[in-house]
Amino acid sequence: MHLPASSLFRAYDVRGIVGETLSAADFLAIGQAYASHVAEVCQTRTPLIVALRDGRESSPNLSETFIEGMMRAGAHVLDAGVGPTPLCYFATHHLDADGSVMITGSHNPPTHNGAKFMCDGKSLFGAELASLRPRIEHNHMLHSRGKREEVDLLDEYVFELKKSVNGSGALDKLHIAWDAGNGVAGIVVEELLKDSKADQTTLYLDSDSRFPNHHPDPSVAANLADLQTAIIAGQGKIAMGVAFDGDGDRMGAVDDLGRVISPDHMLMLLADDVLKRSAGATMIADVKTSDHFFAREKAAGGNPIMWLTGHAHIKTKMREIGAKFAGEASGHIFFADEYYGFDDGIYAALRLARIVAESGTKLSSLIDRLPKIFASPEMRIDCADDKKFGVIEALQKQFPNAVSLDGVRVTTPDGWWLIRASNTQAALSARAEASCADSLARVMHAMHGALTANGVSITEAAGH
Repeated sequence: MHLPASSLFRAYDVRGIVGETLSAADFLAIGQAYASHVAEVCQTRTPLIVALRDGRESSPNLSETFIEGMMRAGAHVLDAGVGPTPLCYFATHHLDADGSVMITGSHNPPTHNGAKFMCDGKSLFGAELASLRPRIEHNHMLHSRGKREEVDLLDEYVFELKKSVNGSGALDKLHIAWDAGNGVAGIVVEELLKDSKADQTTLYLDSDSRFPNHHPDPSVAANLADLQTAIIAGQGKIAMGVAFDGDGDRMGAVDDLGRVISPDHMLMLLADDVLKRSAGATMIADVKTSDHFFAREKAAGGNPIMWLTGHAHIKTKMREIGAKFAGEASGHIFFADEYYGFDDGIYAALRLARIVAESGTKLSSLIDRLPKIFASPEMRIDCADDKKFGVIEALQKQFPNAVSLDGVRVTTPDGWWLIRASNTQAALSARAEASCADSLARVMHAMHGALTANGVSITEAAGH
């Protein structure tokens, strides 16, 4: 049997470059292995598995072969067609499926593609995901014949999304600018806005795997430029703008003045709202998050916890401790107070809209009431996969008193800096925060020195 390369199996997903490191033969084998794994975990010979795909040119063929692989293991596959990753998660819950596979390259370049998985209500990642390869290698797979059934959950999903703003009238009161970045979130946004009584501005809702307008990654401020331009052109009439990544599980936002909302301020606004509705709630933010977030939510009576970066890590921890809310600096946001607990950029955007609608004031005013933050953006520093973990180990030895939950987070008299190994790229991820601009410069200098001492160079990045 064809054995996929070990490099395809990443921390949270399977990912490669189509025609170079990823082929249909890979997905045929992985599909059969995955369905065999789900059958074993769920103790059934005919696992019920949802399949969904994004709008990339390579996705139809890869989806077909993956579904064929699952049927070779006896799976009953519910083919939900094309849509964003949150729709796949929703379908899995709504249909009480044993597992799901989302064929997507997320925000990666058009030539890339991959797959994200659920099994028995949880994310399939890490060692459990990596175990699919030896299962293929040793042919520890079911050999049967399943079936395929086409399903359409878009209307049910949109209905569920609209419930999040019921009572606030957010979609009927607020003029919002929506930027789908030519990813598959546009399919949902188009349906969501059909009955809106307020003017709405839409950008790039059509799915186009070439991403001709800008890269669909809202965590990079440059990708929000068109959204900012639209809001400024609206001359005060547009209440806010939201943007999504390629597969719709992440979001970024711009206020009514055209200012990009920092991820820390976004998490504060949303967490504050959760605490109003669920007093004393436990909430999670990843290790890249501002100290201001943890201090603010604790002072408000919440129980904020710092945790590992990565959507799979966070969803797993949320289930474990019963957290009502979680978020990452990258734009993955999770609600389990009135929703299912998975990362859904579109749902997060609607919760933000509800906050604005219910506040009776402008989003910019809400932001200006939050603590001023002096922090660097998240920085990606090229570092080979076979080197990056060694750098982190060396830093952890050099700074034994640092927080080593995920990488190394070093506190200094001026603030803190963080360096961690990226789970998705051949890179290190870095961020720093301080009490003022001058302090931030000193913290950044200290971080640069630590990297340089370990053979890693980094260009200067401005705080915001």
